[in-house]
Amino acid sequence: MELVTALLVLAALAIATHFYNRRRKWVQSVDLIPGPPALPIIGNSWEILWTFKTDQTEAISNWTRKYGSIYRLWLGLGHAVVVLNNPEDVEILLSGSKHIEKSNVYRHLHPWLGEGLLTSKGQKWHMRRKLITPTFHFRILDQFVQVFDSNGNILVEKLLSTNGKTINIHDFITLCTLDIICETAMGTKVNAQQDSKSPYVSAVSDALLSVHMRTMQPWLGNDWLYNRTEGSKTLNAALKVLHKYSREVIESRRQERQERRKGSVSISDKDLGLKKREAFLDLLLEASDSAGAALSDSDIQEEVDTFMFGGHDTTAAAMSFIFYNLAANPEVQDRLAEEVAEVFGASDGAVTSQDLAQLKYTERVIKESLRLYPSVPLFARRINEELPITGGYVIPAGTNALIACYQMNRNPEVFPDPEKFDPDRFLPENCTGRHPYAYIPFSAGPRNCIGQKFGMLQMKSTVAKVVRHCVLSLPRPGYKPVVTGRVILRAEDGVQLKVSPRKMTPSP
Repeated sequence: MELVTALLVLAALAIATHFYNRRRKWVQSVDLIPGPPALPIIGNSWEILWTFKTDQTEAISNWTRKYGSIYRLWLGLGHAVVVLNNPEDVEILLSGSKHIEKSNVYRHLHPWLGEGLLTSKGQKWHMRRKLITPTFHFRILDQFVQVFDSNGNILVEKLLSTNGKTINIHDFITLCTLDIICETAMGTKVNAQQDSKSPYVSAVSDALLSVHMRTMQPWLGNDWLYNRTEGSKTLNAALKVLHKYSREVIESRRQERQERRKGSVSISDKDLGLKKREAFLDLLLEASDSAGAALSDSDIQEEVDTFMFGGHDTTAAAMSFIFYNLAANPEVQDRLAEEVAEVFGASDGAVTSQDLAQLKYTERVIKESLRLYPSVPLFARRINEELPITGGYVIPAGTNALIACYQMNRNPEVFPDPEKFDPDRFLPENCTGRHPYAYIPFSAGPRNCIGQKFGMLQMKSTVAKVVRHCVLSLPRPGYKPVVTGRVILRAEDGVQLKVSPRKMTPSP
């Protein structure tokens, strides 16, 4: 008996020694990449929490200044992250198909989004991507221009009703983008701009903050521990609102679809836009049936919730900073207003996608604003096999790679005088020679943002609409919003601006 016990103890020690040595070797390979000193167990998380007050953008900016374009972080409980700011390294990571799995930090979004296109992996991701891609065809996006335009009209009305007072313009845009995404993604109107106390808006804000705070506290990665926190209660209450809404809409649209089937109504290239406008939800159901891969209501909800997540708060954040940049640079705003006047004249008729295609300067303004204020400041990937990068470094398997867009977009070697707002950086002749992965506001490679054309079309329509009717100005000289990095880039106290009527330029 004693011999058996001794053998078991020896076996246990041998196994423990094996895993300890393997772990030590892995840690040593990670530490070959330079980075800030880390404390035991909590790593560098203490700096994010206490020094930088959970502002991950400021933390990454600080470390980038100290350690350059490649460095490693320990974010507690043995989680290693390698931060990349070099376009060559970003291309190595994103351009291939080996490292398309999202970082394990995205699992904090699973209670909200399930395993939709943003969070899924492997065969499920490939199948969903193939299924959903046709729903973003330009002929389908055309039908949403009317939605952008009509909701832009309401936004202008609401902005002008403030009579030149200082406002947080982000609040107004958030309601506008919510109206747009609900109508385009789910085919339903929530009239958030007319009812600013929409519970859906509050629920999205609460959910985003809860996810961010959990990410910043690695010890809360444990579900059992997290489920006993106030943050978990807040998240669950928010998700109850969000999921109830999308579930009810799906049930309603499925029933409506069955009724339409009885009348042999279907969508086709020929009749697209002539019948009732199709929402992404309808198109997803159509694509699912056509592909012979019927999705359950739960599957559909994952994708609808992902559309809502990806197309609401990100776009609102982007447009808030666009309007700030226009207010801070009156000469740019005037030039954009001139372009809008040239395209639309004094007419206030319906906008078409052909009209929006002519807004070349407006598009450059949007791109430059996204350079300075990318809606998603960080992208993360799971490294499942060793990844050699520049400088002779190798990112070990089992780590996470973090692409710091906010910092990469301020590299003076790529963007001279990086803090200057200059839309002409994106003139074709000025883009020549620029590394294709130096500017990736919608990510890049096989897992880029599937809705980027939708987002650009929406932003062009809304920005043109507002500047066509409004003059944007700063609340005081030198004002600049204080940026705070979360899941979505935000201004800590909102984006404060003044709005006054613009005199319409008469047609020539």
